[in-house]
Amino acid sequence: MIPVKGVEGQKIAVLGLGRSGLSAARALRDGGAEPLCWDDNPAARDRAEAEGFAVADLTRAETMESVRSLIVSPGIPHLYPEPNPVIALALDLGVPVDNDIGLFFRSAADRGWGDYDVQPRIVAVTGSNGKSTTSALIHHVLESVGRDTQLAGNIGRGVLDIDPPGDGGVVVLELSSYQTDLARALTPDVAVFTNLTPDHLDRHGGLGGYFAAKRRLFAEGGPDRAVIGVDEAEGRYLANQLGEGPTDDRVIRISSGQKLTGPGWLVYARKGFLTEWRKGRQVGSIDLRAIPGLPGAHNHQNACAAYAACRALGLAPRVIESAFHTFAGLPHRSQIVAERGGVRYVNDSKATNVDAASKALRAFDRLRWICGGLEKEGGLEALLPATGSVIKAYVIGREAAAFAMTLRGVETEVCTDMATAVARAAAEAQPGETVLLAPAAASFDQYDSFEKRGEDFVTQVGKLPPL
Repeated sequence: MIPVKGVEGQKIAVLGLGRSGLSAARALRDGGAEPLCWDDNPAARDRAEAEGFAVADLTRAETMESVRSLIVSPGIPHLYPEPNPVIALALDLGVPVDNDIGLFFRSAADRGWGDYDVQPRIVAVTGSNGKSTTSALIHHVLESVGRDTQLAGNIGRGVLDIDPPGDGGVVVLELSSYQTDLARALTPDVAVFTNLTPDHLDRHGGLGGYFAAKRRLFAEGGPDRAVIGVDEAEGRYLANQLGEGPTDDRVIRISSGQKLTGPGWLVYARKGFLTEWRKGRQVGSIDLRAIPGLPGAHNHQNACAAYAACRALGLAPRVIESAFHTFAGLPHRSQIVAERGGVRYVNDSKATNVDAASKALRAFDRLRWICGGLEKEGGLEALLPATGSVIKAYVIGREAAAFAMTLRGVETEVCTDMATAVARAAAEAQPGETVLLAPAAASFDQYDSFEKRGEDFVTQVGKLPPL
């Protein structure tokens, strides 16, 4: 655990007592603070009390007036569509609002770092899609070369639950827009921006607010090196804002699908090949087509981002390439779960929005597509150009019939539940085809999370009768 610094003897309010909230409360207590905890869920309050934490109703002005700051869990809105009442009270009273990410960056560095042969580094990854795979891939490469590394944030452990990094250690953080939007300290050594597509728009008041939340990772102090995906206008703008000129190699521009040019530090993937250019010279190349854990153009973008981050940490191209070949991928993200009778079964339950699902569809040929769930804002119109390889769609979810009607030009079958969809797709699939779960929708109409949905897919594939 990383104790929070600079809070000794202070009362600190903690709102939300899930994984990050309880972790923050523990780290605050270890730093000498007195946490006052609150959650609307009585069971969550009971868990906090069982750990010896004081529970106090933070909606009461006299309670909020007694605290030095308020620490908020990422799922709780602080601005849009409207602030949580506790946060609104803190804003009215001038109580500083922060989160566990801000506490981490305030507390991770240690005076003893100056005595290390190699100072610890922090790599932070954000973006709309691919940040989990990119973070895990960076972590995997570092592990492969024997570096002391920990994976935390929106993936792995809570940021304050990790061990203080040692000599030469690297902490890899996946950070969502909810986390970067509120943190009062954001000072990674290497920061990565994968891409930007519309998501969480209600929480950020539109696309501009969503991008502004991501951009904070690069603006609140500034990383030593920034890896920026430039396939969207927002990424090109961000790279321009951070660079002092075309040759400024503090910014590494990355792309999947377009050749980048110029004298700067560039990493791009085209036709399955990753290429690195620096100062007008090609210095590295990897054939990504032979790497089973990174299928499709979207994973090639993840590979470019991870490669660039690892290069910024001083790793050699061939070392990174070797580690890529042993990367197994992440559960629920283009995860090959079975192959039966020449038919592959792929779990991409994490494809919860149109952009992620489009990329998953383009990664495979001859698809039996399982999709559906709680449709997100913006509809499915942008998904339709990616359905050319879809032989048939098997639609699940409580509103499966309505979802199916939006898939113009695609043969559909309303299955409603996962068991029926898997069974029907398996019965009709031919050798050389792929049965792909890429829902293009949230899971909450039928499942607690996209992980539970993916686990159900894997379970149903496992229940298929022997061939």
